[in-house]
Amino acid sequence: MPAYAVLAVQTREYLIIMMWAGQLAGEVLNLALKHAIKQNRPSYSAANGYGFPSSHSQYMGYFASFLMLHLYFRHRFSTTGSRIVDQAWRIAIYLALLLWALVVAYSRFYLRYHSVAQILWGLGIGVALGVSFYTVCELSPRRRPKSIFGVLKSFIVGNPVSTWLQIRDGWDVWADGGREAEWLRWRAEWDKRQAVHSEKKAT
Repeated sequence: MPAYAVLAVQTREYLIIMMWAGQLAGEVLNLALKHAIKQNRPSYSAANGYGFPSSHSQYMGYFASFLMLHLYFRHRFSTTGSRIVDQAWRIAIYLALLLWALVVAYSRFYLRYHSVAQILWGLGIGVALGVSFYTVCELSPRRRPKSIFGVLKSFIVGNPVSTWLQIRDGWDVWADGGREAEWLRWRAEWDKRQAVHSEKKAT
């Protein structure tokens, strides 16, 4: 959660803030399910509290699915000039996210915190939440801007408080969220300062 907070404050990106909000909603949902279902952890578990569903598995299911959808539908990766290398890089990113989620989920079984069913349900709930939240916050507003979700997104980004806080939706303007534009602006300033520094050394 601290990583979300840092990213939200640093980037002021609508997508990051919504992803964080969805993750928080997932934590509340997980807690509610645990106390509603009240399923104990396996008898061999040393952990305390209810075990259904696995919160770590749910967290990673949400995180991986939300991010993979964003990378597939909205984000443009920098190109290497080779279509094959570009595609291989994208696939590697997707596989890394998937593997990360699976490793975390497996760790819950390996460390004897949850049963297989609790882990699988956690992953499933997390994925369902990630897909649903991304659809509501990003896909639906983009494809149907006049829908209730499109209007809500416009309000979230365009209201006076968001303007004051400098909230932005970088991926609605740039295919890479504005990363390249920011880098070019930085590089121009860097080159300018280097040129001034070189002139001072020459004199």
